[in-house]
Amino acid sequence: QVQLVESGGGSVQPGGSLRLSCTASGFTLSSGTVGWFRQAPGKEREFVSALRGTTGGTDYLESLKVRFTISRDTGKNTVYLGMTSLKPEDTAVYYCAAAIRTLYRSDASSETQYTYWGQGTQVTVSS
Repeated sequence: QVQLVESGGGSVQPGGSLRLSCTASGFTLSSGTVGWFRQAPGKEREFVSALRGTTGGTDYLESLKVRFTISRDTGKNTVYLGMTSLKPEDTAVYYCAAAIRTLYRSDASSETQYTYWGQGTQVTVSS
C-alpha cells in the first residue's frame, strides 16, 4: 500500500519561508516522478513543481521558480518543496503526488498523470 505524507505546512507572515516534506512508503520516489500541486480557496488545483526521480530533473510553474525549490533525500524517500518570500497569494493546501514513470514538462504538470496523492498540508501566508 502506497502512502504519501506531507508535512511542514503552517502559518507564516509575508516574506517568510517554509519547507514542505513529502515522505513515501510502499513506493520508491526515485523510480518515478514527484509533483507538488496547490489549491487555493475557490480555485482549481494548480501545478507547482515536479522532480524526475531517475534524472533529478525539475520543472516549475514559471511564476514560482525564483522563490520555490524542489529537492530530495533519496535515503529518506522524501521530496521537499522549499518556499521563500512567501506571499498571501501562496496561501493554499499543498499536495504531493507520485507518478510511477518519468514525466516530462507537458505531462509533469498534469494531475491526471499522477497515481498516488497525499492528504495535503495547509500553508497560510498572512500578516
